[in-house]
Amino acid sequence: MNLNFDYTLFIPEFMLAGLAAIVVALDLFAPQVRKSWLSYVAAAGLAVTAVVSLSWVNKDSTFARIYAVDNYTTYFRVLFMGTAAVICLASARLVEDKLRHPGEYYGLIILSTVGAIGMAAARELMTAYLSLELLSFSLYILVSFAKFDSRSNEAGLKYLLLGAFSSAMFLYGLSLIYGVTGSTYYSGISAALSAGTHGFSFALLMALVLILAGLGFKVAAVPFHMWTPDAYEGAPIAITAYLSTTSKAAGFALLLRLFGGAFQVVHNDWSWIIAGLAAASMLLGNLVALQQHNIKRLMAYSSIGQIGYLLMGVAGLSHNTASALVLHLTGYMVTNLALFVVIIAWYNLTGKEEITDFRGMRERAPLLAGALAGALFSLAGLPLFAGFVTKFILFQAATEQGYYWLAGIGVVTSVISLYYYLMVMKEAFVTAPAEGETHRLRVPYVMQGLTVALMLGVFYVGLYPQQLFSAIDNATRFLFV
Repeated sequence: MNLNFDYTLFIPEFMLAGLAAIVVALDLFAPQVRKSWLSYVAAAGLAVTAVVSLSWVNKDSTFARIYAVDNYTTYFRVLFMGTAAVICLASARLVEDKLRHPGEYYGLIILSTVGAIGMAAARELMTAYLSLELLSFSLYILVSFAKFDSRSNEAGLKYLLLGAFSSAMFLYGLSLIYGVTGSTYYSGISAALSAGTHGFSFALLMALVLILAGLGFKVAAVPFHMWTPDAYEGAPIAITAYLSTTSKAAGFALLLRLFGGAFQVVHNDWSWIIAGLAAASMLLGNLVALQQHNIKRLMAYSSIGQIGYLLMGVAGLSHNTASALVLHLTGYMVTNLALFVVIIAWYNLTGKEEITDFRGMRERAPLLAGALAGALFSLAGLPLFAGFVTKFILFQAATEQGYYWLAGIGVVTSVISLYYYLMVMKEAFVTAPAEGETHRLRVPYVMQGLTVALMLGVFYVGLYPQQLFSAIDNATRFLFV
């Protein structure tokens, strides 16, 4: 067996580990600058590492058959690092006002990014599991990082307990896969299953159910979504944004790599399960969101609905649907980051996070109000915005695989989602500010810059998706080699 032990393939991950050590060291030995400069150090380090990662574009190498560095891995490296950089910049005021250990906070964000990248790159079950746990344990701590806030403590405890249970199910599923195929390598599993499943079809079904239950928790698919609203509401707002973007994207990156590389040969054995999860997630997420009054809980149920759309691409897994899924995932992440930057900026200025607290935003912070409207329209899937074109391509790919009924549910629930998004916009644009709260608010330049940059990204994906889609299509080609 020819194993490639080229450690240069891990240079971006080594750089991220070094960056995490640097921000912790700066927190310890340079306290005079830690609160005001650490976010910029972390974001700059992530940006530099993302640029270095581009050196592996159009390369196809594998470390010891367990860790692939190809265009798929490179795409998610850049996407995850860019997301982490935005979260670090958006967290600056939160860290300064609320947290006592900023070095640890930024270090955990950076290390969780390493775990997320590993989930996208893994070509072996235990590598995937260890990467998943690195991401998960970092998030358990980050959700409860505001330790003097009882909501944060409660959210972290619930997330930890349910996360441990889901990890156990996932690991048990992996052990069953090893038992029936005799391999932990994706290629070995695929080869074993392609020879037929006679004699272990029930064990294979149980393994797939357990794996989907474990990963279903990580991406917050119904009925494994119970932790989501409490974790979103209790976590620091920047970490809520991180949960709704990187956490979910990493789960789908792993789903695509695992099911495309190992289980595609038994597609009919699991596609119906994921189709059911997709339908349930779209319906429950969007219907329950209608009843929410807290913006973070609203975004929790909105994200559950979005997971349903993404699962459509997994149910009909092929090169075309995988490309459509990653495109929609990218548009969703950019849109969600834009929306959460607005929410974070508003919370920093007002200290409020109820939907009714957004009243008068148009008069008090017009830039934030405009970005809020654009991001919500994009999530609803209206034309000109990223959400329209990415949903259209995803629904089209799903119908090509015969999932007309799922696409129909997606269209109906998208219309439902427009109602609760408009309820937020009603408060921001129609409802007058409360008495004594009519003065203009001064939004920091960093938050203004992030808002404008992310909204430009939303319009770019919505109006000029071809270049991005071509890059994604080239990346997902490596899933089905």
